[in-house]
Amino acid sequence: MASSSRFVQKFAKEPVLEKLSSSRGSRFFRLSRMFGWGLAVAGLSFLSQSCAAETLAEAKELFRTGQYAKCVDAAGAEIAEGTFSEEWRLLKLESELILGRYADAVQTLEEAKKVNTYSIRLRWIERDVRRFQGESAKAKEVLAEIAAEVERSSGRYRSPEDMVVIGQFFLEIGADPKQIRTTLFKQVQQRAPRYAGAYITAAELALAKNDFALAAEDFQNALKIDPDNPRILYGLARSFEPSDSKKAEQYLNEALAINPHHVPSLLLAAEEHLQAERYEETEKLLEQVLKINPVQPKAWAIRAVLAHLSSDSEQETQARAKALQHWTDNPDVDYLIGKFLAQKYRFAEAAAAQRQALTFDSDYLPAKMELSNDLLRLGEEEAGWKLAEEVFDADNYNVVAHNLSTLHEHMAKYRTLISDGFVVRMDAQEAEIYGPRVLELLREAKQVLCEKYEVELPETVAIEIFPRQQDFAIRTFGLPGGAGFLGVCFGSVITMNSPASQGNTPSNWEAVLWHEFCHVVTLTKTRNKMPRWLSEGISVYEEGLRDRSWGQSMSPTYRKMILSDDLTPVSELSGAFLRPASAAHLMFAYYESSLVVEFIVDQFGIDALRAILDDLGKGLQINDAIARHAAPLDAIDAGFEQYIQERANAFAAGADFAEEELPARADAATWKDWLAEHPDNFKGLQQYALALINEEKWQEAQEPIERLLELAPNYAGEGSGLPLKAKISREMSDTQQEIAVLEQLAELSADSVAVYRRLAQLHEEQKDWGAVVVDAKRILAVNPLIPEPHRLLALAGQRCGDRAAAIDGLQALSRMDPYDPADIHFQAARLLEQAGRLEEARKQVLLALAEAPRYREAHQLLLSLTETSDETPATDPAPSTEEVE
Repeated sequence: MASSSRFVQKFAKEPVLEKLSSSRGSRFFRLSRMFGWGLAVAGLSFLSQSCAAETLAEAKELFRTGQYAKCVDAAGAEIAEGTFSEEWRLLKLESELILGRYADAVQTLEEAKKVNTYSIRLRWIERDVRRFQGESAKAKEVLAEIAAEVERSSGRYRSPEDMVVIGQFFLEIGADPKQIRTTLFKQVQQRAPRYAGAYITAAELALAKNDFALAAEDFQNALKIDPDNPRILYGLARSFEPSDSKKAEQYLNEALAINPHHVPSLLLAAEEHLQAERYEETEKLLEQVLKINPVQPKAWAIRAVLAHLSSDSEQETQARAKALQHWTDNPDVDYLIGKFLAQKYRFAEAAAAQRQALTFDSDYLPAKMELSNDLLRLGEEEAGWKLAEEVFDADNYNVVAHNLSTLHEHMAKYRTLISDGFVVRMDAQEAEIYGPRVLELLREAKQVLCEKYEVELPETVAIEIFPRQQDFAIRTFGLPGGAGFLGVCFGSVITMNSPASQGNTPSNWEAVLWHEFCHVVTLTKTRNKMPRWLSEGISVYEEGLRDRSWGQSMSPTYRKMILSDDLTPVSELSGAFLRPASAAHLMFAYYESSLVVEFIVDQFGIDALRAILDDLGKGLQINDAIARHAAPLDAIDAGFEQYIQERANAFAAGADFAEEELPARADAATWKDWLAEHPDNFKGLQQYALALINEEKWQEAQEPIERLLELAPNYAGEGSGLPLKAKISREMSDTQQEIAVLEQLAELSADSVAVYRRLAQLHEEQKDWGAVVVDAKRILAVNPLIPEPHRLLALAGQRCGDRAAAIDGLQALSRMDPYDPADIHFQAARLLEQAGRLEEARKQVLLALAEAPRYREAHQLLLSLTETSDETPATDPAPSTEEVE
């Protein structure tokens, strides 16, 4: 271990520990040889002491099934009869700690040490016993005693159980976790393949470092050995929680089926309810835990969070004090409080909690890592990145710290754009191409939304746009993943995927940016004190108001979900975002939330919505705020259910949406016969039209398509007749009809690049240059990183006299490796001269001459610009933007 390790920092006064700390690598490997950690030792025994196996097995079964008090009694009786086995004493100690009987545990420990003088497992558990007696200094002495014993009598500790404890000891004092895993735990697994403990401990190490895949692998190996162990099943639930919620829930349920009193599993279930804002269910689970252990620290930490969310500072203080009642400087308590507050977007309060945790233990890496994330989300980037580096330097197995350190190196190459209180960081080339449009849209959103919601923004709002999805995920979540997210807002910090990160089918980045900035406004107004459904609902609602094509709309799928059992009551809407049954259910949660907002505004007015947000900012709960300014939540639930069902029934009101009797793999003739009996079946009409189109019967296809459009005239989603009508119009060379249909599609679709391209092509052929400018801007809102829309903008802008559009198109093209860069720069220079932007024009003409030194017209333009007075007033000034490399 390095001299700067936590071991040395904590225990420099202990001579034996100082000796052990002299060299992390050499000392660790020398001890591994002393212990014979290759396990090539004759007569290796997997039981510490001989004992009455049947009786011990029965006691362990009591422990496994959560009958801890009975386990204490059984172990106590056996100890009273004079057993020398440490297994009984360990079982009694573990049960007493789970039950919160800390004074009893001290007595059990002291008696056990007299009998099992050299038990390193007893020494290890003594750490927790001392801590929960408020004896943190004594707990540190125990570590020193373990170190001395390890140095003095290494040959005594050769059982797999002892070796796992020694590995945990080295982790505690700052040894390299990867070394411990590979040099110790892995070898125990190989040499003692039927000992589950080595797999469990290795898995829990991986879990602590956010290495979920590796943790799951080790837990699954342990499960093969010990299939009914709640600790393993709980570990699997945590391992799969970020990636497979159904599997995680399955393992959690299995753990609680075996042991209904398994405290970690009950607390994990409580966490899930907490995240879903099901606070009553959270409290019920906490009550179960506190019946088992009335002073369980994590349960009281969660209660402190619940009190904070209810703005009950007195109860919060009492709950935190209860959590710290026995282990008074336990850094885990404030770490957990901060972690759960951060999940509720209370980043300032979360950061304060992590700082408090670090006053108890300045080297407590979980708190440092969480504080790093909190500061990054608060926009305090310098301090946040520095902390991430510190964690990575201390623990290079910490996956989040490693990811953030790597990302920081990538982001050092980004360009920073600063304007009107916005700080935008993005890839340098992307900043050149569409950075100005990002700032323009942000300025518009700020003016519209801040005025509407009566909000004054913080001094700086940061927006980070990532060309790689993995970088976005790491910056946002700390880990790769999150493929379904396009953007996330933390309050005054927005992270987004750029079109480059989304492959061949990017989403409308302008809609995403507007959506996320709306979060900035509402989170600022409420001081981050709002339920997720309301925050998302307002953002989706405002998208639709800004641009009809951006928001969501009713569809056959949503209609079915609304009229079935998939409609979530308003009071439970935040839970719909946590573990949706499918991607469609998640999207429906956004749509339903937006309709709740629309319902409140329609029924009670925008002033009511603003007042609800104001009250949330003052600390009122959402139910109380809605009741004060709209109606009690049960009335809102009932009124909204009627409202949304009326909306669903109004969608294609004359259509038949039954799907039970639909023919399979039918041709056009079969569909025609079937539709004779089901003339308005929505799916049937669509399939009949598709069958006719496949058979190139364009004229006949018009009849079912027209009926589809009569039923749902303003619907452009799956099953719409509009794309089908556009296709047959093109096939029948009816250009005017095709344009009309495509225009309707474009107004209803936020990211249909194929539609925008076809419209641009048709408008260009008709020399409708104003329309081409509109089409080009639609494409740019989805993917500004391809040359085509910039070429269209440059051409159409020049032809219709839209000089600003033409300049934007030419300048973007010049940065995209054009075929004739000299001509692009020259055209831009000429337009800039006409706009009176002479300095920019000079730069462009010089770039043209750099590409083609003999370009005669460029020389002439440069001469003209040189002769023109620099004081000529600009007629088309560019937006003021400060750029920082």
